[in-house]
Amino acid sequence: MSGIVAIIVIFFGIVTFFKAVRMVPQGYEWTVERFGKYTRTLDPGLHILMPIWYSVGRKINMMEQVLDVPSQDVITKDNAVVKVDGVVFFQVLDAAKAAYEVATLEIAILNLIMTNIRTAIGSLDLDESLSKRDEINAKVLVAVDAATHPWGLKVNRIELKDIAPPRDLVDSMARQMKAEREKRANILEAEGFRQAAILKAEGEKQSVILEAEGNREAAFRAAEARERSAEAEAKATELVSTAIAQGNVQAINYFVAQKYIEAFKALAESPNQKFVLLPMESSGILGSLAGIAELAKESMAKQAVVARPPSLPSSQGS
Repeated sequence: MSGIVAIIVIFFGIVTFFKAVRMVPQGYEWTVERFGKYTRTLDPGLHILMPIWYSVGRKINMMEQVLDVPSQDVITKDNAVVKVDGVVFFQVLDAAKAAYEVATLEIAILNLIMTNIRTAIGSLDLDESLSKRDEINAKVLVAVDAATHPWGLKVNRIELKDIAPPRDLVDSMARQMKAEREKRANILEAEGFRQAAILKAEGEKQSVILEAEGNREAAFRAAEARERSAEAEAKATELVSTAIAQGNVQAINYFVAQKYIEAFKALAESPNQKFVLLPMESSGILGSLAGIAELAKESMAKQAVVARPPSLPSSQGS
């Protein structure tokens, strides 16, 4: 009989020892309850509790945790239905609040995040929902962090992993993107043609300007040549007139021969004539040419006399 009592005492002592000695692992905090009421929180390490009066309540993970936000259908502002999922990073800062302020903490967090995602995306168009993901993340994070603060939580990050429009909407967006790219390509091609036309017009303009400049220069040169020719003709006429006035018969022959040769040249260059008959005497032309030669000799002799310096008078009584 005494042996059975001893075994019962030893068993009771072992159970009491394990109930009294508690070791909290790193990264966790345990709540302590006395007859079901929260009294304090145990930090990581070794602790001793009074059995029967005190017991461990909740074991709270104090490390940063990650939860996958399940996919859900969300309607955008322009009535497009998209599938959205995400991920949330949170950490418990107050074990007592996380244990006793809300039941099923993880489910509450997920429901709160999903609700705020629907609110954020529902206020945006489809294009904005696809392009403003960072803005949606920040908006949902602020709302969820404020809502979970009474639970002793700190929500660090919320990221939307995927925003998937329906298949037909994706095909429509692909066609729209293709049309937009073709539009940009056509615009660039038109700009290229326009620039080429402008450059071509500029080149033609410069060519016309240069051609006009050349024609003007050529006309100026031709006018200058005609002016000089007219001056030479006037000078020759003046010389012939002077010679005629002095009674020089050779000057008359020169004048007649010149006009005769010019008329003969015009007759020879006429495009309507195939044959030219010359009912004239060769001796008349030769005589005129001889008169021209005599006139030239006299002119050269006069120029030599004018150019000769006057001789100095000889000195008296040399």
